[in-house]
Amino acid sequence: MRVLLRRCWGPGLVRCATGVRSTPQWPALAGLGVSSGGEEGLGARAREKPPWRVLFFGTDRFAREALRALHAARDNKEEELIEKLEVVTVPSPSPRGLPVKRYAVRSQLPVYEWPDVGPGDYDVGVVASFGRLLSEALILKFPYCLPRWRGPAPIIHTVLHGDKVTGVTIMQIRPKRFDVGPILKQETVPVPPKSTAKELEALLSRLGASMLISVLKNLPESLNSGRQQPAEGVTYAPKISAGKSCIKWEEQTSEQIFRLYRAIGNIIPLQTLWMDNTVKLLDLVEVNSSILADPKLTGQAVIPGSLMYHKQSQILLVSCKDGWIGVRSVMLKKTLTATDFYNGYLHPWYQTNSQAQPSQCRFQTLRLPAKKQQKKKIVAMQQCIK
Repeated sequence: MRVLLRRCWGPGLVRCATGVRSTPQWPALAGLGVSSGGEEGLGARAREKPPWRVLFFGTDRFAREALRALHAARDNKEEELIEKLEVVTVPSPSPRGLPVKRYAVRSQLPVYEWPDVGPGDYDVGVVASFGRLLSEALILKFPYCLPRWRGPAPIIHTVLHGDKVTGVTIMQIRPKRFDVGPILKQETVPVPPKSTAKELEALLSRLGASMLISVLKNLPESLNSGRQQPAEGVTYAPKISAGKSCIKWEEQTSEQIFRLYRAIGNIIPLQTLWMDNTVKLLDLVEVNSSILADPKLTGQAVIPGSLMYHKQSQILLVSCKDGWIGVRSVMLKKTLTATDFYNGYLHPWYQTNSQAQPSQCRFQTLRLPAKKQQKKKIVAMQQCIK
């Protein structure tokens, strides 16, 4: 998720055969440190100081927080920072639309669906978590301290890799390139212990919205004083596929499984296989030391994936590479508490297979179908959740 901000000036827009505007062709304003290009004379219509006319591009919750800050600034007549605010979003499979569209409609802001960008003249374009390459120089508000975690899922990878520090970078990006360009403003914050990606997104979206307004207040100076990103330290944050949600009990430690749960659990439930049935793990908990001291857990060698029901705490205990994790609820045809799963599945299995070894009753790694099919599924899932 990211916010891009650029100086843009219309109405130099290319029309396609149907009359819908497709690729923005915004000439640059002289003196603001952005690349020039566009029709002669259009730059003269742009303003060199507030109040700005803003065109906002965005989709998700992170973007909505930036839009909310811009909307509040527009309504603040004393400050005179923003005069005009319109919105561009992308089509959604949900009839309600994405969070940005819902906010724009509720706030009675003009809203267009890409590639339609509206007919107006603008001084500034702000793009948040938009996921489309634009043709001109932009300024990016990015939820990490670039150059680390370039790509579409920086917050998820922050949590997934256990980073201790995160932050927001406001930068000017290059035409038709993601996450590359000079840094205009950057702030770091510690990652709260055991925070989920959703919680971290909320924290960074508030920080980023505040930084965005700060940059807009001093936009010409900010553009002229940008510093280049360092060449070292570049890492990438690719999209998360459904296959990432399949726990590998033999390979992953309890810490890695909990990071995975905090990173993607609100988007894609973690999955495993039990007796040829797919089981989704809905509510994971850490296992306290008193439970771990139980002789049943310490008195024998356990194969990763083995599971036991702990009656006192009413959780399922599942072994992994280096220990145990707790599960409070699962989905197997329907949502079940750990007690329901034990009564309906585990206990009957033990009664039927009284001579079987406990290691035979265990979770195993789920192997999903072909990547192409899964990629389609996860894209649809993420769009619906947003």
